[in-house]
Amino acid sequence: MDYFNILNNIKRYVLLSPNEEKEFISILKTTKIKRKQFIDQPNQISQYRNYILKGSFRSYFIDSQGKEHTVQIAIEDWFVSDFYSYITQTPATLYVEALEDSIILQMTYKDIEGLCKKIHGLSEFFRVTTEKAFAFSRKRALSNLSMTAEERYLEFNNRYPTIVKRVPQYALASYLGMSAEFLSKIKKRIALKS
Repeated sequence: MDYFNILNNIKRYVLLSPNEEKEFISILKTTKIKRKQFIDQPNQISQYRNYILKGSFRSYFIDSQGKEHTVQIAIEDWFVSDFYSYITQTPATLYVEALEDSIILQMTYKDIEGLCKKIHGLSEFFRVTTEKAFAFSRKRALSNLSMTAEERYLEFNNRYPTIVKRVPQYALASYLGMSAEFLSKIKKRIALKS
């Protein structure tokens, strides 16, 4: 298996020695996931931090009225899990579903915790990426409160045009906090303007 992408992702933040890279690679499990298959589900503890080699996923919850709310869309070179469940080792509240046939690298909580105690650079990598994810989630929450639906769509499309083209419209609409029909109207209005 080629671990170039995940090691390159780590190198953006920290440097590991060749031996540290080998130790990290030794805990990785390659898993193929079919479209619509779940890697996390409510009431089960999230066992793995998942790195996407190929494919796309969404994390979502279902409210008391049965409506789905997408909280994350993830593609290649991103991590995806019910992170609260994974970090606290408590039952998940999110469904994490493959939107395409996918290949992921999985690492258990126990293995990562053990290596982070041993390899400072790996601990630093997960600290930095967790902080970035937290900061981004705060920015997203503010955008949802301060921007119109059209502004949210345009901002997301400008930042992640490949995601907009790849993921189903219902998932994108849910992530942006609107119905698929409303997103369709926004797209038509934008197309008419240009």
